[in-house]
Order: sequence, then structure tokens, then C-alpha cells
Amino acid sequence: MSKSAWIMGGLVLLTLGVELASAQSQQGATGGIYTCVDRNGRRLTADRPIPECLDREQRELSPSGTTRRQIGPSLTELERAAQDAQNRKDAEERSRIVEERRRERVLVARYPDKPAHDVERTAAIQLVDDVTATAEKRIVELKAERKKLDVEMEFYQKDPNKAPMTLRRKIAEIDDSLAEQQRFIAGQDQEKRRVHQRFDAELAQLRKLWDPQRVSPAAAAKPSASAVPPASGAR
Repeated sequence: MSKSAWIMGGLVLLTLGVELASAQSQQGATGGIYTCVDRNGRRLTADRPIPECLDREQRELSPSGTTRRQIGPSLTELERAAQDAQNRKDAEERSRIVEERRRERVLVARYPDKPAHDVERTAAIQLVDDVTATAEKRIVELKAERKKLDVEMEFYQKDPNKAPMTLRRKIAEIDDSLAEQQRFIAGQDQEKRRVHQRFDAELAQLRKLWDPQRVSPAAAAKPSASAVPPASGAR
């Protein structure tokens, strides 16, 4: 190789070194190097986020070539809306589970066993029965009043239209009251069924909540191996 050719090669290498150092300096100043593989399989590199890779993951490299961070794909407005909706749905589900667990703790604290639940059921049914008994007593009173008015109406059997208006009005009012009390009693019968249904549903849930807390009497009474004293004479 001639001396001139050797000198020319050195100048080329020097120029490349200066350009590489300048590029690295600029990349360091901008914070790093971004790299990704686009949808066509090309590996791209730039000193800022790469527009061709907004739909896929990019990596930001430090000047030394190590991964500084990973940048997830940028979402479209529609994708962001869907993601926000999913996030809200997940948050609502977490809140629902937390509230459900809280209600379960309150339920178990209120009814630690079936006898406690039975006492509450009996009291609720008794309350409905008491209200029904009051209505039935009122029906008896109304029928007694109606009977008295029927005696007065006997004078007008041939022509009931000749009965005084006040008498006919009282009879109509009592009939309306009797019908109302009977509807009320029918409603209390439905209320009693609802009470039983509610307590039945609670009991089914409580059985599942009680089971993990129960320890079988045999297991509770059985002493552990370390608690059993050694037999006399054991060596």
C-alpha cells in the first residue's frame, strides 16, 4: 500500500469516528435512543419516539445500549375509551366484592349460629302475626256493628230505598272497611311468605359462611401428639 493511500484511509476513519461521536453526543442530549420493529419487520432507530411504531412496543436505550424503559403502544381514541370502560368495570367489580365481603362479615356477626337466626325469624313472623291479629279483631268489631245496622234495615225489607240515607251510608262505610281489612290480612299473608323467603336465603348463605369457621368436635377434643403423655415404662 502506498503512503498516500494509507494517509487517505486514516483520514476516512478519523472522519467516521468524529461523526459517530457527534451522533452519540446528540442522542445523549436528547435523552436516549428509540428502537422498534415496525409492522413490516424493519428495525428502526431514532432519537425520539418513532411514529411508525406507535401501534407497538418501543424501547428507549441509553447511550451505552442498555434498555432504559419500554414504551407501550399508543392507543387510539376508541381503544382508550374501551380501556377506560374496562377499567371502570374492573373498579366496580372490586368495589362490589369488597361490599359483599363487608355484608358477609356483618351477617355472621349478627347471626353467629342457627339458633340466633331462628330467634330473629320467629320475632319477625310474630310481628306480622300481631299486625294480622289486630286486623282480625277490627273485622270482628265491624261485623258486630254491621249486624246492628242489619236489624235496623229489617224495617225496610220491602223497600230498602226508603231507609234513611245516614243508615245506608253507615252500612256502605262498614262494608268498605271490612273489604279493606280483608285485603290487609291477605297482604300480611304475603308478607309472611316474604319473611320466610328472606330468612331461607340468609340461612343458605350463612351455612356457607359458618362452615369454614366450624371445627368438628372430634378434632377439637383430639389432643395433639405432643400433648399425649408417654406411657409409663416407655423407654
